[in-house]
Amino acid sequence: MKILIVGGVAGGASAAARLRRLDEKAEIIMFERGEFISFANCGLPYYIGGDISRKSDLVVIPKEAFSARFNIDVRNFTEVTDIDRENKRVTAKNLITGEEYQESYDKLILSTGASPILPPIPGIESKRVFTLRTIPDAYRIKDFIDQESPKSAIVAGGGYIGVEMAENLKKTGLEVTIIEMADHLIAPIDYDIACDVHNYIRSKGINLILNNALKEIKEGERLTAVLSMGKIEADMLIMSVGVRPDTGLALKAGLKFNPRGAIIVNEHMLTSDPDIYAVGDSVEVTEYVSKDKAFIPLAGPANKQGRIAADNICGIDSVYEGTQGSSVIKIFDMTVAATGLNERAAKAKGYNYDKVFLYSNSHASYYPNGTRMSMKVIFEKSTGKLLGAQIAGFDGVDKRMDVLATAIRANLTAKDLTRLELCYAPPFSSAKDPVNMAGYAVENILNGLVKQFHWHDVRDLPQDGSVTLLDVRTQKEYSRGHIEGSVNIPLDALRENLDKLDKNKPVYVYCHSGQRSYLACRILSGNGFDAFNLSGGYRLYESVVNASRIGDYNCITGQKC
Repeated sequence: MKILIVGGVAGGASAAARLRRLDEKAEIIMFERGEFISFANCGLPYYIGGDISRKSDLVVIPKEAFSARFNIDVRNFTEVTDIDRENKRVTAKNLITGEEYQESYDKLILSTGASPILPPIPGIESKRVFTLRTIPDAYRIKDFIDQESPKSAIVAGGGYIGVEMAENLKKTGLEVTIIEMADHLIAPIDYDIACDVHNYIRSKGINLILNNALKEIKEGERLTAVLSMGKIEADMLIMSVGVRPDTGLALKAGLKFNPRGAIIVNEHMLTSDPDIYAVGDSVEVTEYVSKDKAFIPLAGPANKQGRIAADNICGIDSVYEGTQGSSVIKIFDMTVAATGLNERAAKAKGYNYDKVFLYSNSHASYYPNGTRMSMKVIFEKSTGKLLGAQIAGFDGVDKRMDVLATAIRANLTAKDLTRLELCYAPPFSSAKDPVNMAGYAVENILNGLVKQFHWHDVRDLPQDGSVTLLDVRTQKEYSRGHIEGSVNIPLDALRENLDKLDKNKPVYVYCHSGQRSYLACRILSGNGFDAFNLSGGYRLYESVVNASRIGDYNCITGQKC
């Protein structure tokens, strides 16, 4: 059997290696138009920032080593320009010599990936405007910083690569500004969790301009970024507004596409042609939770898809069950992770959902150097099925998200989370792990043990005295800041002061994180009150309000918009 693979990196290289492990006799040829067939594109920002110091560390495996180990004919600097489906052959061009030739195939795998979106705005062609997708892109940015000594940089786009680039540019000593068209960074998470990220990033000296779009880039002694509101100057600019499927070759070949331009494949990664497979960032996938079609470009799924395509070519009935969108990002010392549906998606897809917010310790509170993490878990009201989760914190975030991602993949419910037996010792966790606590919080709601309200409901509470807003923190905490209109009765004094509350009025209770206020709600409910707990507590409410207040300002001028 003769198998051609167009494109390396995650999907193509994984497919090639798996094919050889399954079939020692197959003829396998891999075409890659760039120099590197397998490289750490997720590590590129850290090369620019200096955490990865050697260029060679960006290459997962050199062409020569890959070819020798797997007996694969690797042709880099070679672009496949045409697919003749009827005669089952491709046209390839050597980009160094200019030679064109044809190569036949029995099976073909397309792993052409995605390319950075460059919006059609004036000035985008400037030599001081960069994108980051490949190793040569990283070299160009690093060389510019080393040779031109810029003092400031703009990152247009606040997704994963944009935020990672902002951090690493800051590490090189540049003044950095992120411009984001949406109201928050990191699209897979929701605004409320993103507010913790905004507050932290600003504390690190990075300027955020949200709800604002890049409209034009003007050349001069410095670059001027003209925005939908205002303008800002810098010495360089990184475009990081997203990627689109790189599917020109497949489009030319007449394969089926979705409206976004991604190649349509079945569960075996087979395209509309019975002899052509496609994998990686160029394909449409099934979103695992909702089962809707989606475009979710991630390295992990691309690797799995390459393996699945190879399995099916070699006669193994292997199936790709969908992409969950599990992701994690490091931002200085902070970790942010997400999996499954965010709240915006759950709402848009018509789920009858609710959510819980927790502010949990990374390990036992009495063990030194603990930190806390903000957790958001979204669930289906009728069944308790987990729909998605988001966490922002500083220690232990990734392992909690991995557990939650596994739970969602296994179709577990919140009740199942309470039953998980997770590893415990004081340096690593608590006897009731934050994942268990998330399950308990949802279970209490589903069982009717507590009713809750959220940070965005506070503004809608009646101001006519028909409800009571109760703060059960200590007097010292209350004096440092509280929700306007609330009365303060500390939890430990609540039972002795129930006569100060009107049983005819609903009581909306909050504390710092939601834990003490939950206890207060149980006391109140047990004494005949209609009580509601503020999920996530005053800490979350204050985080969102403060971030929103800062966001009301035009960070270009420091004046109100």
